[in-house]
Amino acid sequence: MQSKFEPFLDQTRPLFLQRMPLDPTLRILVLAPHPDDFDTIGVTLRTLQANGNPIDLAVLTSGASGVEDDFGPELTLQRKATLREQEQRASCRFFGLPPAQLTFLRLSEDSEGHPQLSENNLVLLKAYWDAHLPDIVCLPHGNDSNPGHQRTYRLFRQIMETQSINLVALLARDPKTITMRSDVFTTFGEAEALWKGELLRFHRTQHERNLKTRGHGIDERILRVNREAAKDLGGEAEYAEVFELESLNLH
Repeated sequence: MQSKFEPFLDQTRPLFLQRMPLDPTLRILVLAPHPDDFDTIGVTLRTLQANGNPIDLAVLTSGASGVEDDFGPELTLQRKATLREQEQRASCRFFGLPPAQLTFLRLSEDSEGHPQLSENNLVLLKAYWDAHLPDIVCLPHGNDSNPGHQRTYRLFRQIMETQSINLVALLARDPKTITMRSDVFTTFGEAEALWKGELLRFHRTQHERNLKTRGHGIDERILRVNREAAKDLGGEAEYAEVFELESLNLH
């Protein structure tokens, strides 16, 4: 079993995901604090899916607080949550993720819509974890100004304290990431950027909120991070999704 992780033991940095001889039996779990976090690393996940790796997505919270009150009429908190889940289902259909591999955990949230660090949330997440037992976990980096990203990482680490399994965590760079190592890259060009932009725009509530508050859509917000990552990397890549690699129990 240990041999499945050999590509991640390579001390050469950076590692390029497309060049890594990944075992297609490695099971992937995406821990998304909110709807749309899956889509921010869509090219990496598409690469893994093409390699044959099974992918499961757990969306921890509804993300209802991210929907502006003027997005539509009679937007109750429940209606906002329903909208966000509908957007995630639509983007996953476009991506090609089977519906059975998408789960909304609907963990309890604070007043700002972030998952609470509660015993009940930990129990719910651990039950989901135990039912899937991933080999590779993709989630936002914990060193991030977004409380939802911070808490998702902390819940993940609490679960790992009870485990003795071999595991790789890929901690993704996000617009709100503060600092991180750049260990693993998935590089891509303009054609894949157009696909990713379309994927992100399925999150219409977030796209319009970004247009209103930032002057650009969610597609440009995320692709700008990818362009900056590629520039930091050097070379000829136009875009890159970048991760800090965290290996647990690997030798």
